[in-house]
Amino acid sequence: MNELHVTQARGRAVTPPPDRRAALQEAFARQNWTPGHTLTSADVDRLAEVAAELHPAFSGDITSLNQALVRHAAVPNLHGDPPVLAFHAPDADWADALAADAGTALAMVIGVGQGQRLRSCEADGCELVFFDVTRNASRRFCGLPCQNRAKASAYRARRRT
Repeated sequence: MNELHVTQARGRAVTPPPDRRAALQEAFARQNWTPGHTLTSADVDRLAEVAAELHPAFSGDITSLNQALVRHAAVPNLHGDPPVLAFHAPDADWADALAADAGTALAMVIGVGQGQRLRSCEADGCELVFFDVTRNASRRFCGLPCQNRAKASAYRARRRT
């Protein structure tokens, strides 16, 4: 989601990579995940739209998440051999399948009372989202660079007063 949607990360403007397909494949590789088929430019464009659709859920907007679940026909079912639990229709295209599964995963996190763990970075100039895995759900920043920038900025502000 972060690779395809954000316009600011870690205090800097982010421009979409010139080859979004390669950037997405690299992101998948970092997560040790391989899509079931070769990504096309159309797939990448649709996934960028899905990322924009699902991004508000990290700020607690469940209305847009519900709309995305309906739009991508999220429905639990078993298909394949051996059967696999999925949240998209067996005949759904790849982008709709990924959107329905990701949207359902977000809805499940929110539905079990863990929505506060879906976070947006609180640093100025950063739109990255993350899942907070800390014990007490206290993480505020996407990573150390943003945390350090925020602390340095707060320190400088205190020194001026």
